[in-house]
Amino acid sequence: MAAFADGEPCWADVALPDLEAGKRFYGELFGWTFGVSSPEFHHYTQALRDDKAVAGLMPKPDGRMPTAWGVFFATSDTAGTAARIREAGGQVIEEAVVVGDLGTMGLAVDPGGAFFGTWQGAAHKGFGLRHEPGSFGWVECWTRDAKAVDPFYEAVFGYGSVDFSDNDAGLDFVVWTPAGQPADAEHAALGRAVIDDTFPAELPAHFLIYFMVEDCDAAVRTTTRLGGRVVRDPQDSPYGRFAVLVDDQGASFAVIDSSTAA
Repeated sequence: MAAFADGEPCWADVALPDLEAGKRFYGELFGWTFGVSSPEFHHYTQALRDDKAVAGLMPKPDGRMPTAWGVFFATSDTAGTAARIREAGGQVIEEAVVVGDLGTMGLAVDPGGAFFGTWQGAAHKGFGLRHEPGSFGWVECWTRDAKAVDPFYEAVFGYGSVDFSDNDAGLDFVVWTPAGQPADAEHAALGRAVIDDTFPAELPAHFLIYFMVEDCDAAVRTTTRLGGRVVRDPQDSPYGRFAVLVDDQGASFAVIDSSTAA
C-alpha cells in the first residue's frame, strides 16, 4: 500500500441511509466488491476494486447527518494537525480518535464550512488503488470564502498553490500541492473552486470527489438507470471528460475519464 505525503488525499467514504442499497449502486457503477461489514466500527464497510481498498461506505448513525462523500487527508501527527486547524481558524470536531490498529482519525470543518477528515495511517494507510478506473482520481474544495480558505489550508498542510483563475472567464480556481513538492500542475493533489451566484443559495461548502471511469457517458447512463441523477452533464476538459452526479440516496460525486484528456 502506497505511502501518502502529509496533506495528500488518502481516503474517501460516504455516509448513507441504506448501506445495502449503497453497495448495490456503487458495486454496479464502479465494479466494486465489499469487505465484511464490521459491527465493531458501526458496520463500516470497505469497497474494493481488484481486491484493493478504494473507499468506505457506512450507514448514517444519525438521520440528521448529511448524506455525503467525505475526504481524508494524510497526516503524520493527528494531534499536531488538529492544533494547526484551530490556530488557522478552523473547527475541530474530533481531535484524535484511535480506530483499532487501523490508524488515528481527526474530523474538522474549515473556515468556509467544508467538512474534512485527517488520517494517520497504521495498518490501513489509505487508498490501495487510485487514479485507475473504479478508484479515486481527484478532489476539489468548493467554497464561498476563498479568502479565508486558501490561507487556512496553506497553514494547516503547508500546501503550495498554482492559480488557474481567469477573470475574463469568471473563473476562480487554484490547485494545491503537498509541502516539499514543486508548486506546479503536475504535482497537484487537489483543487479549490468557488461557489458563486450561479449555484443554488442552499448549496453548502463541500469537497467534491472525482472517481475514475473508463467511459464518462456510460457512467452517467448507469447512474440514472440506478436511480441517481445528473447535476452537470458530461463535458470535455483538458484533463478528461467528466460529469457531476448524485447517487440514489442523495450523495454527490463526480466521474472522469482521463483517457479523453486533451
